[in-house]
Amino acid sequence: MKYFEYEEFDSPDIQGSGQMMSKEMLSKLDMIREEYGKPIHVNSGYRTEAHNEKVGGKPASSHLKGLAVDIACSESRERFNLIELFLKYGINRIGIAKNFIHIDIDTDKAPNVIWTY
Repeated sequence: MKYFEYEEFDSPDIQGSGQMMSKEMLSKLDMIREEYGKPIHVNSGYRTEAHNEKVGGKPASSHLKGLAVDIACSESRERFNLIELFLKYGINRIGIAKNFIHIDIDTDKAPNVIWTY
């Protein structure tokens, strides 16, 4: 990876767990970061079951499989720009919250969806 370190994707309760992230997701994020042209802050990447439960994640969360990332974002223009890039790079499962954007590439779940928190 050019723009990220595995540690950015670690579940806080297990050092090195960022290595459990999908290589496809990490590759897409690196390409997105290149085109975006500015830093992207990862709020949450891989999660252990214990950490997922602690933060109120869903039992079948894609974070548990290393297929999801929450990106810090609270500005509407930046949110639009990022979503445009996510879609361009084939990330079509997007959750929008006030201060972050959830993205995942979990093929076990319905594609082409955008939801809000």
